[in-house]
Amino acid sequence: MLDQPIAQIKKLRVEFQTKDGPVVGVEDVSFEINPGETVCIVGESGSGKSVSSLSLMRLVEFGGGDIAGGQLLFDRRDGGELDLATADQDYMRNIRGNEIGMIFQEPMTALNPVFTVGRQLTEGLRVHKGMNQSQAEERALELLRQVRIPEPERRLKQYPHELSGGMRQRVVIAMAMACEPRLLIADEPTTALDVTIQAEILALMDRLKRETGTAVMFITHDMAVVAQMADRVVVMFRGNKVEEGTVEEIFENPQHEYTKALLAAVPKLGEMHGKAAPEPMKLMGVADQRIEPIIGTESPLLTVKGLTTRFPVKGGFFRRTVANVHAVEDVSFTLNKGQTLSLVGESGCGKSSAGRSILRLVEPMAGEIDLDGVDIMQLDQSGLRKARLDMQMIFQDPFASLNPQMQLLEQVAEPMRNYGVASGSELVDRVASLFDRVQLPRSFMRRYPHEMSGGQRQRIAIARALALNPKLIVADEAVSALDVSVQAQVLNLMMELQADLGLSYLFISHDMAVVERVSHHVGVMYLGRIVELGSRVRVFENPQHPYTQALMKAVPIADPRRRKSEKDLNFKPIPSPIHPIGYEPEPSRYIEVEPGHYVLDGEWAGYTVDRDAIHAGQGGH
Repeated sequence: MLDQPIAQIKKLRVEFQTKDGPVVGVEDVSFEINPGETVCIVGESGSGKSVSSLSLMRLVEFGGGDIAGGQLLFDRRDGGELDLATADQDYMRNIRGNEIGMIFQEPMTALNPVFTVGRQLTEGLRVHKGMNQSQAEERALELLRQVRIPEPERRLKQYPHELSGGMRQRVVIAMAMACEPRLLIADEPTTALDVTIQAEILALMDRLKRETGTAVMFITHDMAVVAQMADRVVVMFRGNKVEEGTVEEIFENPQHEYTKALLAAVPKLGEMHGKAAPEPMKLMGVADQRIEPIIGTESPLLTVKGLTTRFPVKGGFFRRTVANVHAVEDVSFTLNKGQTLSLVGESGCGKSSAGRSILRLVEPMAGEIDLDGVDIMQLDQSGLRKARLDMQMIFQDPFASLNPQMQLLEQVAEPMRNYGVASGSELVDRVASLFDRVQLPRSFMRRYPHEMSGGQRQRIAIARALALNPKLIVADEAVSALDVSVQAQVLNLMMELQADLGLSYLFISHDMAVVERVSHHVGVMYLGRIVELGSRVRVFENPQHPYTQALMKAVPIADPRRRKSEKDLNFKPIPSPIHPIGYEPEPSRYIEVEPGHYVLDGEWAGYTVDRDAIHAGQGGH
């Protein structure tokens, strides 16, 4: 039977046993997946979307879960139907990896660090398909070519840590596709990746699905990715399915309040068109929300000139420096008081290193950094400690930057204690007002980090950064790990604080839609250099550098009628930033395209600026 669904989930209920009794992970969910279609399961953290997929693989037991009710019917390759909910684990081993493939969110945890890529790719083929070593290696090479990994022969002998994030994720996809499964489950497969790599991996999965006829169950919280991939969409909220429909129905005519709120919270590229200054997002269900543009001032707070940071590569018998990683190369910009400058680019472009160099968390090799009249580069340790009253950082992962053994009250109070700003009851009052500021209840002051959700932890990190009333906050991917609706709330919070306190942000991100929403000025980074710099309006509405144009093209759009195909994406492979000792790169030279809008001149790492086109286009903008 061809019209038979490959998988049917009927009234699934999953419970987790805890000290306080059973907790329901999935309450009552039913949906089916047909051959050759992609069903996207959408929802936020804790909605039960991953639990459903782990139940289908019967891996949920290993995480302490228990399938308490319902059926998981799976149509076998040889034609029999099987209820996976009652199959025993030995039997499941034949199905897992063979008939159902899985791509996990974090490729580094899905790969075994002590085996080569080749060994991990061939293992499933030898177990399930009974191939010998040479047949399996032949197939592994073919798989790596299918997922477009350059130099596949070399990659087979490498270990996972030698590959970049995007490469590792491709290996995980190749492993999942190895035995040509009937059903492929992809759990947030692109969340940890850059826009450009995400665009390539989504196009890759779509192509593999069309070529092999595999059915795909795609789990994500990113609505733009849903618009790109889905045939049908299932929206989950707190363990229940709240809405199901075709991708066009969900985007153009959502019925459930939660679906509407989810779509409203997605920053969309192009939303800020024609607006001179950033403004907070309009959120559903938020009463009396202020939405005013944040103008800021035109007086400079931070001036950076010729910032260069390199990391030594050690090698040989005596661990001498044999080469340098050129992480940041001749970067210059100015950030005004009360405004936001965003550095945007892919992983490894040097944006985080630039942010850390400005705070001297890593030592720059050369350059000038002037923060409100203080020359940061000339300070000794005690001077730097004093200067850090004015500059603070918010990191990407709030859990890693908080101390798991300290109550939140102590964590927010710590910077004030260290600097002797306040003590005793005054200290507690100031912490309480900071909690009010970041919209957390004061009762949370006695909690520990593990008792909070990701968005709440990020608010604590913001409160701690605000504790010393800094002038500059460097936000390094501060919202990239959060859910859509939480991300929208945290962004709005940061913008309101900017309007109230006159804060300046150096906002580091790879999410173009978020950058468009928050920035006054934007610098696009590629391989350690700023290739384009200017006001947000000009950079987004009149991108001149070919790399910026390629980056804009890769951003998925939350509209199912405007899908990208693989031929829309023309990225050149990124050259290595490692150069031998004694290599002196040329200084950056810029063309001023229009007042205050600069483009890196000449050829840089495979992208060449077309000067004629720029000069021809000047009059028209």
